[in-house]
Amino acid sequence: MRFLMLNWRDPQNPLAGGAERVTQAYLAALVRRGHQVYWFTYDFPGAASEAVIDGIQIIRGGGKFTSIRKAIQWHRQQPRFDLVIDQHHGIPWFAPRWCQTRCISYIHEVLGPIWDSFYPWPVNVLGRWQERATHRGYARQTFWTPSDSTRKDLERHGVRHIKVLPNGCDTVPLTELPAKPLAAPLRLITVCRLAPNKRVDHAIRAVKLLAERGTPCHLTIVGSGDVQTELKQLVQELALTGQVVFTGSLAEPEKNAQLRQAHFLLHTSVREGWGLNVIEANALGTPAVVYPVAGLVDSTVPGETGCVVKAETPAALAAELQTLAEAPATYEKYRLNAWRRAHQFQWSVTAVQTCTWLEQQAVLPRAPQ
Repeated sequence: MRFLMLNWRDPQNPLAGGAERVTQAYLAALVRRGHQVYWFTYDFPGAASEAVIDGIQIIRGGGKFTSIRKAIQWHRQQPRFDLVIDQHHGIPWFAPRWCQTRCISYIHEVLGPIWDSFYPWPVNVLGRWQERATHRGYARQTFWTPSDSTRKDLERHGVRHIKVLPNGCDTVPLTELPAKPLAAPLRLITVCRLAPNKRVDHAIRAVKLLAERGTPCHLTIVGSGDVQTELKQLVQELALTGQVVFTGSLAEPEKNAQLRQAHFLLHTSVREGWGLNVIEANALGTPAVVYPVAGLVDSTVPGETGCVVKAETPAALAAELQTLAEAPATYEKYRLNAWRRAHQFQWSVTAVQTCTWLEQQAVLPRAPQ
């Protein structure tokens, strides 16, 4: 079969993130099953117009305002695809209107409040309106998403056909769970792109609150991004230079070493499609303390594999961490349950399920437009 993925970034794009990692894993699995797989994406400075990654044919053309036109022009010159996958990131590719074949939509999260993190009024309001209107226009299309939270958001926007298939994880669970006593200082870590919607400043402010309450801790921030300078300034303003360390982006072995050493992963994002690094941390014996937002309430089972705090505030985060610091038995329970659950989300399990479903979609008739 012939598959085409439409996504604004590819794995070699400097701005690539978790969405591109899971997309690559699924498409590479399709290649291993004997299919021809193409990925049309944005161009970026220094990029070749074509590349091959894990057997996936990468085609680059256009940017934020021209890529759809470039994709249409390229698509017209290609043999028929059995399935086109229109990946949404706020704005889709509108492929059902021009691909002339079976098309499904792939979405990690409904952006919703994320528009407010990146854009001022009235652009944020227009973005939210556009997203809702787009989903209503796609109401007859089949959607594929990794979390039940996104399913609920899509249903609220009028989408009728939604398949939930959880993402896999590249991080292989430890063969055994080594001892990691809960001792001072509390070792905390956050792993993400340093962007406004990730709210890493909340984790930094929680460290300050913990210090004021007499709970010593250390925060490692792994990642880079647009707000890195602002975050470093905040650390200086709060006099936390000895308690907060920025590592920048790390290769997988170094990142995993940091995750293994930490007592807790902190995740304070506005929302996520799934929260991949929660499962990565869990696989290495590190439970997560997360905000009560879409995606993170799916990747963390509250009271079992980690903790979902009561409010999206540094004060609520600090209060929960202070309680956990005094509850080693609870911590050990979270560690064990999180590590065991991480085994369910290996690519060897999830990719087979998803690829089988994609192959089934490819032989169905085209949905009404």
